[in-house]
Amino acid sequence: MTEKKKTTIVLLSGDYDKAMAAYIIANGAAAYDHEVTIFHTFWGLNALRKDESISVEKGFLEKIFAKMMPRGADKMGLSKMNFAGFGPKLIKKVMKKHNALPLPQLIEMAQEQDVKLIACTMTMDLLGLQKEELLDNIEYAGVAAYLAEAEDGNVNLFI
Repeated sequence: MTEKKKTTIVLLSGDYDKAMAAYIIANGAAAYDHEVTIFHTFWGLNALRKDESISVEKGFLEKIFAKMMPRGADKMGLSKMNFAGFGPKLIKKVMKKHNALPLPQLIEMAQEQDVKLIACTMTMDLLGLQKEELLDNIEYAGVAAYLAEAEDGNVNLFI
């Protein structure tokens, strides 16, 4: 019996288009029967944030980070041509016209395909993010857990 192939992705970027690329690749790999892991760190954690405001106890700096970071995948900006938030509206309109799935639906699809979504606990501590603020049915781990996944990876990407 052949061993299942593994794809791992580190999602560092908080840009909508880069997160979309990560999730398109993840869903494609899962469809090809790969075991897929996306390790979300730093600004990539924004893709896992819930859309709604969650009331949790935070210190002063953590409150500032929470206000500055986009809440949820759909609020992330573009890496190029963001145009003060107008760029994402344009790209989403073009995507809809071409029946491309928006990032929140790509994330849902990844969860349905059992893609392992991991939130970096060290970064969560640094940015003051708490589990209640992130999507349900995800995992929490440090870099050692990612390295264990990547060590057996056939495809390892950093986005």
